[in-house]
Amino acid sequence: MLFALQDAVAPEGRTEFWTEGGTMWLPPQSSTTAHVIDSAFYFILWSSTILTIGVAIGMGWLAWKYRRKSHAEHPRPVHESKWLEISWSVIPTILVMVVFFWGFRAYVDTSLAPSDAYEIRVNGQKWFWTFEYPNGMITQNEVVVPAGQPIKFVMSATDVLHSFFVPAFRIKHDVVPNRYTYVWFDAPEEGVYQVVCTEFCGTGHSNMGAKIRVVGRDAFYEYLASGGGGGEDIPPAEFGEELYTSRSCNTCHSIDGSSLVGPTWQGSWGAERPGSESGVVDDNYVRQSIVEPGAYITEGFPPSMPPYDFLTDAEIRGLTAYIREINGVATAADTSMAVPEPGVATDSIATDSEPTQ
Repeated sequence: MLFALQDAVAPEGRTEFWTEGGTMWLPPQSSTTAHVIDSAFYFILWSSTILTIGVAIGMGWLAWKYRRKSHAEHPRPVHESKWLEISWSVIPTILVMVVFFWGFRAYVDTSLAPSDAYEIRVNGQKWFWTFEYPNGMITQNEVVVPAGQPIKFVMSATDVLHSFFVPAFRIKHDVVPNRYTYVWFDAPEEGVYQVVCTEFCGTGHSNMGAKIRVVGRDAFYEYLASGGGGGEDIPPAEFGEELYTSRSCNTCHSIDGSSLVGPTWQGSWGAERPGSESGVVDDNYVRQSIVEPGAYITEGFPPSMPPYDFLTDAEIRGLTAYIREINGVATAADTSMAVPEPGVATDSIATDSEPTQ
């Protein structure tokens, strides 16, 4: 059952917005509160369209009616119409009040989560999202939730201002450092839905996507019990290749030698890293660079990588195997379907040595 939950995230990190059931303006409604937002949107859209057309027609008619027919013609005084002036003041005021109360109702409906909502912590940082479940399990760039259950996201940012937006659910809110913001949704239908960041947050902003997978309750509880699952039934190097995209390593580290925010992985295996524990890029160096990246900063690159200490041993082994593979030094274990024995815990790296990255 879990195989559907463990599909690799597409390399582009995006799902199709404009799918069947949507309109020219909006994607399909995929949450129980989406219709409230849509009704307000369409009221504003069509009332604005009608007013714009009416004003344009009125301007054209007045320009034609009161045009100067000859140079000898003298304009005659035009007396205002009290009813016309009252109308063009009162009608827009009524429309604005309708929009205000309609929008306020939509804001309340989408801001106040039901008391039985399942709460998940969300953290935004350059340039990925992490999700923490009540049981302590942490995932990155993908969150699995049950269908038909109110879900409340308690959000904060590590570095700069981000914005959490799910078009299909019609939820959007700023994610701010040093404070909590909230959104909630109830998705009745199973499916995969796109999350994007809509606040410019740096060079990797356009790649800061995530996915919300809505599954049945049984599949959700099985997913929680498995600790997230994934990677056990494929070779470590192949698993690492998937993680390279799903864990957003590709936003900072290239595999083709090009320079990004962080050092490229191409040609890195065995490269000298003076001052690090081993002095070269090897298994231990990669592990420490993942769980404690600030301990050693590669010369010429900023100390911008956050700790990935929430990764499991299997994920770290997979990334290490992938780095070996792209450098042409893959081992038999890297391409084997067998699951290696658990290695050293991620917190067991000696930290009293010289820094590594």
